[in-house]
Amino acid sequence: MANIYVASDRRYEKMVYNRVGKSGLKFPAVSLGFWHNFGSKDNYDNMKAMCRTAFDMGITQFDLANNYGPVYGSAEENAGRILKEDFRPYRDELVITSKAGYDMWDGPYGNWGSKKYLTASLDQSLTRLGLEYVDIFYHHRMDPETPLEETMEALASIVRSGKALYAGISNYNEEYTRRAVEIMKELHCPLIVNQRRYSIFDRTIEEDGVKKCCKEVGMGIIAFSPLAQGLLTDKYLHGIPQDSRIARDHRFLKAEALTPVRLKQISELNEIAKERGQSLAQMALSWILKDDEVCSVLIGASRPEQIVENISVVENTKFSEEELKRIDEICREA
Repeated sequence: MANIYVASDRRYEKMVYNRVGKSGLKFPAVSLGFWHNFGSKDNYDNMKAMCRTAFDMGITQFDLANNYGPVYGSAEENAGRILKEDFRPYRDELVITSKAGYDMWDGPYGNWGSKKYLTASLDQSLTRLGLEYVDIFYHHRMDPETPLEETMEALASIVRSGKALYAGISNYNEEYTRRAVEIMKELHCPLIVNQRRYSIFDRTIEEDGVKKCCKEVGMGIIAFSPLAQGLLTDKYLHGIPQDSRIARDHRFLKAEALTPVRLKQISELNEIAKERGQSLAQMALSWILKDDEVCSVLIGASRPEQIVENISVVENTKFSEEELKRIDEICREA
């Protein structure tokens, strides 16, 4: 007989939930990303165990995209199977998201930001997920060739159709964010969230004005790659483990990233984390959640234990001025 999943009745005791911009929606402070470890080459039982652990710990948001895998679409297919087998009774407690904007299928209609691509991609995603709607549908990246008005009208029409409850954008800079917000305001379909890369090592959203902009226009920010692809952990302080991302998958993080300067920074940040009673990974997540400008941080995980470890950050997101100063000084080291 199949192992029937029953969610923990204590799942909402510790998680913090933050309002997404000026919308009525709230995100868990920590959300589960399906970018890695949910593809066709990954272990299905482990995927299911991670989803169960996440939900039992109060993580109510599963973040996906059409081309997460590999292969493209496989993360959504696996998520759809898990949702059907384990989470059907809990659908209304979950925020399920998808995106389109990067290459997904061959030909001129499987990429970027046209209404044809976004509409078709979401229909395919819903089929793979086995859902009637997603909670948020994002345009995954700026398209310099398609009129922004067309892309935003596609998002608005998708929301009006009921195939998505909310619209979001991802990887948008300040100029595009402000223009998109104004267009969607005219369409009476507010953009509620911008998903951007953000970590102690990557401050781009501070430098390019997006963090400040989103607060001004009433949008939430959800941060991805908060651990800088694993650099903001202690796993590389004593060499490269065989099961690490650098050793297994060279697509996003290469060994050349571990320069002497970077390793020194990691070591010094690790000492601050120890003083705070946290692992370096925990501190890196806490740092992102230190103010109210980021409503959720997306974690990737390769096993359930990592999720349990990372969840505890919601209990310790306060930093002293001295800690913040030291962290900034370490990151400025050349």
